[in-house]
Order: sequence, then C-alpha cells, then structure tokens
Amino acid sequence: MLHRLFPVFEWGRGYDRESFTSDLVAAIVVTIMLVPQGMAYAMLAGLPPQVGLYGAMLPLVIYALLGSSRQLAVGPVAVVALMTAAAAGEVAAQGTPGYHLAALVIAFLSGAILLALGLLRLGFLANFLSHPVISGFITAAGILIAGSQLRHLTGIEMGGSTLPALVTSLASGIGGLHLPTLALSAAVLGFLFWARSGLAPLMRRVGLGAKAATLVARGALLLAVAVSTAAVAALGLGTAGVAIVGEIPRGMPALSLPLAEPGMMTALAVPALMIAIVGYVESVSIAQTLAARRRQKIDVDRELVALGAANLGASATSAMPVTGGLSRSIVNFDAGARTPAAGAMTALGVGLAVLLFTPLMHFLPRATLAAIIIVAVASLLDLRALPRIWAYSRADGAAMAATIGVTLLLGVEPGLAAGVGLSLLMHLYRTSRPHVAIVGQVPGTEHFRNVERHAVVTDPEILSIRIDESLYFPNARFLEDCVMEQVAGNPRLRHVVLMFPAVNAVDASALESLETINRMLADSDVRLHLSEVKGPVMDRLRRSHFLDALTGEVHLTQFDALRALAPGLAEHTRAAARHETALRPG
Repeated sequence: MLHRLFPVFEWGRGYDRESFTSDLVAAIVVTIMLVPQGMAYAMLAGLPPQVGLYGAMLPLVIYALLGSSRQLAVGPVAVVALMTAAAAGEVAAQGTPGYHLAALVIAFLSGAILLALGLLRLGFLANFLSHPVISGFITAAGILIAGSQLRHLTGIEMGGSTLPALVTSLASGIGGLHLPTLALSAAVLGFLFWARSGLAPLMRRVGLGAKAATLVARGALLLAVAVSTAAVAALGLGTAGVAIVGEIPRGMPALSLPLAEPGMMTALAVPALMIAIVGYVESVSIAQTLAARRRQKIDVDRELVALGAANLGASATSAMPVTGGLSRSIVNFDAGARTPAAGAMTALGVGLAVLLFTPLMHFLPRATLAAIIIVAVASLLDLRALPRIWAYSRADGAAMAATIGVTLLLGVEPGLAAGVGLSLLMHLYRTSRPHVAIVGQVPGTEHFRNVERHAVVTDPEILSIRIDESLYFPNARFLEDCVMEQVAGNPRLRHVVLMFPAVNAVDASALESLETINRMLADSDVRLHLSEVKGPVMDRLRRSHFLDALTGEVHLTQFDALRALAPGLAEHTRAAARHETALRPG
C-alpha cells in the first residue's frame, strides 16, 4: 500500500552505493545549474532572487517522495515564471508585498488543482491540448521572455507584456541605452552560447575525458556568474549604473500558508488553472521522454499528485510555482541520476548555497541573470515547427499559428486560452465529420476496402459503409446525412450495411440517429444491417430497443453480411481467385 502512495518505498528498496554515487554526481551538476537559474527565473517572475532558490528546496524533496519519474528535475521554469508575472501583475504592482503574495497564491491554487486532478485520476484531460498548440504557445512565450529581458541586457527602461508593447517601449527608450551594461551582457551572452557547444571540446583538447568535459561544460552558468560578479565588484560597475542583485537574505524561509482575501483568490483562479495545465503537460512530456530511454514507466495521475504537492510546498515556503524543467532534467539524466533521490540531494545543495553563499552574490549583475534566461529559452524557440506542421496538416498549422499570434499580440493568458479553445474545437470538428468509406470486396479475399482506392467488387443492391470513428452527439447527424445521401442516388438499393470495426462507443444521441436511419430506410423499403460490432458496443445496444426494431441483421464480419445478402457474389469472387491461383505456373 505504501509503495502506491509513496514511490520512494518502491525504488528505495534496491538503493545501493552505486545509485547513491550516481545521484550525488547528478545533484552536484544540477545544483550548479539551478542556483543561477532559480534566481534568474525569480527575476523573470518579478520576484526577489531568493524566491527562486526557495522553489528549489522543499518542492524538490516533496517530488522525490511522491513523483513517479526518476530523472525529472523540478523547480522554477521560464514559461511558468512568465505566466506568474502576467497573472500577479493583474492584482498587484511588482515589488510590493501584495505581488509576492499573489505569486504564493498562484502556487497554492495551482498545487491544489493538480492535487485534486490527481486524486480524481483525471490526468487524461491534458491530452485535450494538442502538441501543435502547446508547441506554438511555448515558442511565443519564449519570444516574449527574451523580449522582456532586453531591459536588463541594455539598461533601457521598458515595460509591456506583449510583443507590440515591448517593441514600442524599446524604441521609445533607446536613448537610455547603458553601454557598460550592454558590454557586460554581450560578453556573458557570447560566452554562454559558445559554452553550449564549444566548452566541452575545449576541455577534451586539454586532456579531460568526454564525461568530465561534459560535466565541466555544465558549470558554464556558475562560471559566468562568478566572473561577472567579480568583475562588477572589482571595477565598481555597480556605482556606474550596472544593476546588481543586491542583498539576498540568508537562511531558510519560514513555513506559512499564503493568507489572501477571497477577491484575490478568485481573480487568480483561472490563471492558476492555466499555469497548472502548462506545467503539468510540460513535466509529463519531459518525464515520459526520459523514462522511455531507460524503459521505465510514468504514472500520469501520480505525477499530478506529486506536482500538486510540490506547489503546495512552494506556497508554504515563500517560493514561486514550480514544475519540471527541460534543460535541468536532461542534465540530470545525462549526469547519471538513477532515482528521485538526486532531486532531494539537489535541494540540500541549494539549501547550503542559501545558508553559506548568498553574501557572495551581492554584486551579481542582473544582466547576467537575463543572459542565463535568454540562453535557457533559446531551446524553446522551434521556429521551423510551424512550416513543418503546416505542410503536414493545414488545420494543425493554423491552430499553431493562431496560438503564436494571439500570445504575441495579446499576452500569455489569452494565448493559452486561445490554444485550449482551438484544441477543443479541432477535436470536435474532426470527430463531427468522421471518415466514412463506401467499401467493396477485394476479389478472392474476405477483405473489404474503399471503392475509391482499390479495385473491389460491389453489388448495386448492397451499400456497405465503413465508419472510422466512434459515434456521439457531434457526428450523429453527419452519419444520417451521409447514409441518406447515398440511398437517394441508388434506386436499386435494397440493403445498407454499416461496418463498425472502428466504433468504440455509441452515445444516446447517436443511438437516436441509428433509430432514425433504420426508420427512414424502412420507409424506402431498404433494410439496415450492422457488421463487425465490438462487444462493449453490442452490450449497450442490447440495453436499448434498437436491435428489436432493426430491419436487418447484425453480422459478425462484413464477409458474413455479404454472403448472407449476396451469396453468389461473395463465393464467385473467392472461387475466381482460387481458379486464378491454380492456373499460375510454378
């Protein structure tokens, strides 16, 4: 029972020294990466830098106890930070206690939502967000994130949460360009982008092994932080106008739940739901990808519970909302993490950094944190996805383009709402017009295929229609129209056979449509038959009066239906095929 509630009892039974060593190495690497990233994402969310560090402590421990992924690295992430800033900014001004409280309320509400969905086993709901829509939203959010950091990279006073607002603000404030800040930003950005592909080969050339060189390259963020902080302190750039982090409180956060007025809770409920959805979808996608590499399994409902509890932990420790991060999870995986214990060790490492090293970060330039954000979100910008998806599916391409456009022009919340709406509309549209095919018998076989794609044999008195979708209220009338259109153009027709090999369900609306089709065909002296009906569908049909009123029969296979309705045609095609096979030489 305990291993179902707490996966730690499952993977912990076989925990050994080798696993501990692998987890410890991975935790050290991820900690080096997470400390500067956590502060950077807190800045992106409009929060004090220590808030990002708090989000990398208790939430990681909670996820290690409850999560089903063994490599997912939970903590602050860029997209959720941007969404938090947009939502909190609607109820309070940045830099005020009310703004921080709003962020804590968002973490609390999103955690409660995720936890409730997990306990109700509703993880499947995330499947209603199509990949093109999510990809489009993340790409657009990445562009907005990069644009929002230009003020820290250039020293220009900027505002706005949409692309037009950011561009206008940049243009109007260009006279405030701060050259020392720009020079520092260019140096840090250049180093970080080069380090992604150039630092590991350099380390190998100086004699390090491949794995050691990769681990050193992962520490590029810490190196950039250390060197830029030392440069600002030594050259007095802080007094020259280069923005710095300033004093970071030392010590652990106090445990307390966010107490907010009902009005704030109500105003933040919808944004918290959106943040919960995006965080969950991103986390599960990453977790499933990494689990597949090691032939492990992810429990989506357990992930909901773990992420929900982690966010509740974040809200209780003055932290920002958290979820699984792509770059950190990949680093965690590549560094050899075996179990979620690596996450708990990472939390310990971040805690030590908060206790011991925060005074050393006083002169850390905000431009460095902005550069870290830019480099991190660069991997989110998949600009080639839109033409690729458009070429494959115009509908998916249009949904992705619309999500990108709405997000860039109106902001992250309208963009995500548009994406969710488009996902549902696309699903309803596609299922409201299911693929149906008029089929005939492939000569010499018991197989039936589309008359428009294959050379098949048909009988003018029999109309066989294969339905390639479950039947429910959006497509019930479509089926009626399709059948009656075919019947109206064939006066010789005596039988209609509906093939149900792909029909997994028939709801009450579709049942009424089947009854209407049966009645209308009977008025035209045409009998209605069914074939290849699945067991669960047949069980439900037996609980209705439809089968009693059915003018035709229910046949096990389509060949059985054809043999019963046109025995001469069915057997003739099989006999002809056998004869042709017998005459072939050899």
